[in-house]
Amino acid sequence: MEVCYQLPVLPLDRPVPKHVLSRRGAISFSSSSSLFGAPDPRQLSQRRGAISYDSSDQTALYIRMLGDVRVRSQVGFEPERRSSHPYLYIDFRTLHTRLGCGSTSASSAPERRVHRLLSFQRYLHSSRLLRGVPQQIPLHILDEDYTGQARCMLEKVGNWNFDIFLFDRLTNGNSLITLTFHLLNQYGLVELYQLDMVKLWRFLVMVQEDYHSDNPYHNAIHAADVTQAMYCYMREPMLAKSLTSRDILLGLLAAATHDLDHPGVNQPFLIKTDHYLATLYRNTSVLENHHWKSAVGLLRETGLFSHLPAEDSLNMERELGSLILATDISRQNDYLSKFRLHLDQENLCLSNASHRHFLLQMALKCADICNPCRPWELSKQWSEKVTKEFFQQGDIEKKHKLEVSPLCDRVANTVGNIQMGFMTYVAEPLFAEWARFSDTRLSQTMLGHMGLNKASWSGLQQEQTSVTEEVEPSTTGTDVEDAAARKDGNTGGTSSKEIPQGSRES
Repeated sequence: MEVCYQLPVLPLDRPVPKHVLSRRGAISFSSSSSLFGAPDPRQLSQRRGAISYDSSDQTALYIRMLGDVRVRSQVGFEPERRSSHPYLYIDFRTLHTRLGCGSTSASSAPERRVHRLLSFQRYLHSSRLLRGVPQQIPLHILDEDYTGQARCMLEKVGNWNFDIFLFDRLTNGNSLITLTFHLLNQYGLVELYQLDMVKLWRFLVMVQEDYHSDNPYHNAIHAADVTQAMYCYMREPMLAKSLTSRDILLGLLAAATHDLDHPGVNQPFLIKTDHYLATLYRNTSVLENHHWKSAVGLLRETGLFSHLPAEDSLNMERELGSLILATDISRQNDYLSKFRLHLDQENLCLSNASHRHFLLQMALKCADICNPCRPWELSKQWSEKVTKEFFQQGDIEKKHKLEVSPLCDRVANTVGNIQMGFMTYVAEPLFAEWARFSDTRLSQTMLGHMGLNKASWSGLQQEQTSVTEEVEPSTTGTDVEDAAARKDGNTGGTSSKEIPQGSRES
């Protein structure tokens, strides 16, 4: 008889090492072997990419294998046909047959002692922590000072000047996992929806891993920043008194997964390069559809909502998609016009579920592009990161002789003019309407920061322009003087043209 222990990856107050992030699935132990000893060789044959699974279970919806290869059954989404992309569609039954064939060679291999990620004692401690039982003996991997600072920051997670970059460093790069887990627990959603703590932790680890850390902007830190901003908006009086627990759960999950598996390039790039995602989603909200389907895939893979009625689970997946799809910047004017119309007619009814959902969409849109509304020290960092990502795309387009997308040409654009244009035409209209809906101190603070940030970028632009203008005349004057010197004399003496130049330098 085979007993399967599903171990949590790590407790909340401990970092998630990179080698843990690549693990998928439960760790299986045979009752015939010691818990800490060597596993059954037959089970080693079923292990691929740190996964083990029950060979009799062929209903997995979205099992990850070999790091990047995803395996899907016939249930759920249509398989995405991929050519050169690292994600490959594999028939599960064929894979199972291959694994069965490989068991002979594995069984003949010498047994090796496998070091478990967690000892049984640590497993008991972490299980008690994840079930909400106070931990008697603290287990720390990070320095206690760093752990304490991270906890202190979480106590002020509702502050608008929350420094997500500092928080990410204090959590050893696990800001998205730690922040989302904390907020779900703070709202009591884990207990209310009876979420399995192991499944929840696996889901959050997998979400963070699926963000590309080499993206300058669209990475897990951006997702954590958007999640924190979404929390701030949901605490606003107009929403706090009306949102249901279901609304809050969907809002936090949508914020955490809204850019999941973002490739670091925009939709026009995918379309003009005939990327399979553009074909799959017919050139419409390509990235947003991919983020949504990726999030649903992780929900199904981990079984986070598997204990809920099937209809409820499907409805939550659809509503999650509706929120994520609202972040499509190409549909900004559609949502803004609808929002403005509701405010003009004063017909928003927060007891209406559809109206609350629409406000969650607007809140997520605001959270997604709230960087210009942050304090200058934070806003400037985000501005530089997003511009770096734009310019990287432009460099790729130039390399492959494609038309360079707007804002992606590092020669024709600067961080300042990109940000000033974004604030003027995108951010200011949206946050002005949000302030009409929720005229609070936070709304006025955001508008105030945006005005100051815009002025700062304008000042930097003027400084750069003046420096450029100073350099160009001096260069021109030097060229003229050199030409005159060459024309007037070829002697070794000092030219009369050089005397005024020397007096100016002195």
